[in-house]
Amino acid sequence: MEFLFEKINDLKKNSSFTKHEKLIKAIETVIEAKYLKKGDRLPSINKMVAEIGFARKTIVKAYEELKDRGIVESKNFKGYYIADVNTGTKLRVALVLYAFHTFQEDFYNTFRKELGKKYIINVFFHHNNLDVFTDILARISGRYGMYVIAPIQLPEVSLLLKKIPSDKLLVIDRQVSLPEDYSFITQEFESSTFEQLKKILTEIKKYKQFVLFFTNDSDYPIGILRAFNRFIKEFNINGKVEAQYKPGSIKKDRLYFFINDSDLWGILKDSKPKNYIIGKDIGLLAHNDNAIKEIIFGGITTISIDFKKMAKESAYYVKLKEHTRKIIPSELIHRKSL
Repeated sequence: MEFLFEKINDLKKNSSFTKHEKLIKAIETVIEAKYLKKGDRLPSINKMVAEIGFARKTIVKAYEELKDRGIVESKNFKGYYIADVNTGTKLRVALVLYAFHTFQEDFYNTFRKELGKKYIINVFFHHNNLDVFTDILARISGRYGMYVIAPIQLPEVSLLLKKIPSDKLLVIDRQVSLPEDYSFITQEFESSTFEQLKKILTEIKKYKQFVLFFTNDSDYPIGILRAFNRFIKEFNINGKVEAQYKPGSIKKDRLYFFINDSDLWGILKDSKPKNYIIGKDIGLLAHNDNAIKEIIFGGITTISIDFKKMAKESAYYVKLKEHTRKIIPSELIHRKSL
């Protein structure tokens, strides 16, 4: 470790760096010179204090910053070790999503592009399963410099998220209750869905029945169900809720509202042998937009937020860490399916 101490002492003469920056720069230099390799142990904090004279909190700050970047890892009661020799990494980010749906793929691709190659992103999926979510947080806790998480909307999840420092957590997609110092970029479902349905009231009324496919045993936002029930009651619409589409059950003069794309594909498949014209014989409305819905059958009308916008703003937060509490509104994307 003599080479490391020499580099730190050399950098002490450079007044353009703070003390903790000098220590980081020295460790990076020694790694790049291959005097330190993956798995090597760094000097203990006590050893550093004795050798270079920096305050203990300065050394801890430097080690923790390198840890956030994934270059260093800590092992309980065993000290700090080199975890990665890529000194160009700016930050190690844990991205926790529901599943790799098409719209979340759009989010990831934009998020990845906006951050660039110097940010390491590891992706985890919880599939709206509390046990899986809890296990993921246990495995990633303390190993990342930033946590970008689409949470399950349960009280237990709020308690788990509070264990993450507020400056290292960004909640996306769904909101949960957290103190004011925590940041979020999310969507709202009930009011926004209701307002978008009002925009197509005339078109909805031309159908004999308005059917929403919704099940509580999934990651479906409860706000959509509440908005639907409020809408059909307030505007005297003949509507009903079914758990899922049953193959072959398609009926003419119905408007079908989907959250799950598999239900949508089922109805589109069944409409072909009956020669039903989409937008005339049956109507289709879907939640969450993507490129496929823009193209197929002349386009499927959707109620959706702009997931690419959410991804860009999330990447902006990761880079600058400026506190934010933002709700991205849903929009109606009107196409021929009504």
